[in-house]
Parts: sequence; C-alpha cells; structure tokens
Amino acid sequence: MDQWVRDVLRCPKCKGELEDLSGFLACPACQLAYPVQDGIPGLLEHRAVPLASVE
Repeated sequence: MDQWVRDVLRCPKCKGELEDLSGFLACPACQLAYPVQDGIPGLLEHRAVPLASVE
C-alpha cells in the first residue's frame, strides 16, 4: 500500500490513526483490528476483530 494512502486511512469507528500489523490495520483506541487482504484494507466495523486476537 502506498504511504500516502496509508497516511489518510483512519479508523471507521473513532477516526483515530491506525497502526500496521501483519495482515491488519489496528486501532489502539478501539482495540480493533481491520483485515488487509491483497493490499486492500477492509475498513468496515463488521469485519473488525478484537486487537488482542491478532497480537
């Protein structure tokens, strides 16, 4: 994913910054992780998993 795209992505729930994890974008504020498949982030709340389950 290009850095400029990464810089504008935000958590869909709280609008906070997301952190890169292996295969996920994580929101530390919400404690949710959003999957990234084939370079495409799935930033939908119903696709999020608890952050503790991917760390």
